[in-house]
Amino acid sequence: VQLLESGGGSVQPGGSLTLSCAASGFTLAGLAVAWFRQAPGKGRLGVATINSEGSVSYADSVKGRFTISKDSGKNTLYLQMNSLEPEDTAMYYCAAGRFSWATLSPSLYKYWGQGTQVTVSS
Repeated sequence: VQLLESGGGSVQPGGSLTLSCAASGFTLAGLAVAWFRQAPGKGRLGVATINSEGSVSYADSVKGRFTISKDSGKNTLYLQMNSLEPEDTAMYYCAAGRFSWATLSPSLYKYWGQGTQVTVSS
């Protein structure tokens, strides 16, 4: 059972990145999936989630700029990030959990990737 993130990097303010999270050993279908981020010295915060029925939710700080999506055929989760700001700098993690509702609380997610770094700087 593994979640593997990719797509992080360094970008200037206003730029875009797309993160990917490939699942292996299990299927994302029917699970709640989410992206979290953690800046140095801060706690892990929820960014966006898709529940088992396909409903999406976003943290207020990224609404209108980030888009979460899932490709069931590729068993992969994505996070499209536009209009990036220095405050978006963090390690980004994908997560999955065997429950049906939408939540950005990290404690409920059982499966985690190792993270991919996003740095927004001029």
